[in-house]
Amino acid sequence: MNRGKLVFAQLMQHLPLTTFRRCVTRYRGAFKVKSFSCLDQFLCMAFAQLTFRESLRDIEVCLRAQSSKLYHLGIRSAVARNTLANANAVRDWRIYADFAQSLIGIARPLYAQESFGVDLQETVYALDTTTIDLCLSVFPWAVFRTAKAAIKLHTLLDLRGNIPTFMHISDGKVHEVNILDQLLPEPGAFYIMDRGFLDFERLYRFHQAGSFFVTRGKSNLKVQRRYSHPVDRKTGVICDQTVVLTGFYSHQGFEAPLRRIRFKDPKTAKTLIFLTNNFVLPAFTITELYRCRWQVELRIKAFFGTSENAVRSQIWIAVSAYVLVAIVKKRLQLSASLYEILQILSLTMFEKIPLDQLLTQTISEQIQPVSDNQLILFA
Repeated sequence: MNRGKLVFAQLMQHLPLTTFRRCVTRYRGAFKVKSFSCLDQFLCMAFAQLTFRESLRDIEVCLRAQSSKLYHLGIRSAVARNTLANANAVRDWRIYADFAQSLIGIARPLYAQESFGVDLQETVYALDTTTIDLCLSVFPWAVFRTAKAAIKLHTLLDLRGNIPTFMHISDGKVHEVNILDQLLPEPGAFYIMDRGFLDFERLYRFHQAGSFFVTRGKSNLKVQRRYSHPVDRKTGVICDQTVVLTGFYSHQGFEAPLRRIRFKDPKTAKTLIFLTNNFVLPAFTITELYRCRWQVELRIKAFFGTSENAVRSQIWIAVSAYVLVAIVKKRLQLSASLYEILQILSLTMFEKIPLDQLLTQTISEQIQPVSDNQLILFA
């Protein structure tokens, strides 16, 4: 069926274009646009993300070198860096944010039964914030400190398939704990987060909703032990206690008992303290939940625009490209990891090999790690 089609075109066949057009219409993305449509912009930026381009000029040179194949890539207009720069600057970033959410809605059911290293039926989310440093003179809208600019990428990740389910881009001055106010707790789900999200009043809202959280305790946290439960020290668990908060503000924010687990990591010899409102799972399982770190191959080598709209558009298109590859992985029933698939795709966009045949080749031992100078948004 895909004989003679370019790999990039085969990949983009999995896009729900009807949904994309609805997103464009919703935000009037086609208003006064005579050429270089929003779809052309999306395809150019997705190509840049999947092939690790570093600049607008880089995109222009690569695509113009293959100008005879642009139509077969799905791009209907000539590609010029000024045209692409203008599109990134003025076309509403919400087009691509909404489209990314639509792709996420397709991907999550595909990974509903995916294992992530812990034998648990409930949904498990990892919440994290990444600070992306920027140059203040180039990105004056992203003021962080007196002489520094930054944005923060707040991500809620479903560990089954490593699919981002919620993303929020804020300026660097917004503290990550405020993102808890934007989340709607899912009853029965687990939320794994670091100490930056330790706000007991906000966490109590998750507790009341029937959600569970696992986080790290701070060294100065004041608690009173109620009970001590038996533990198997061979697992690294030192103690498993039921405690109540005794600090004035912390107790006012969270009056219910908490579970405190002290764990010594055998790999690093560090002693960690975990807090959770779940009293059912074994203590070692709680520590394993926290150690389940995600691997999301969402890397941006450089931002192609300096405006807030351009930065947001690029990030959301990068998310769309990543989730699209995750969808293709499941639809084609590929055993290779997303990292392997992304590396293969980055070198084969202009090949005419059927996608399933290309990606079923076992070349994982030949794949080398990506250069460390790439910006890893969350990993």
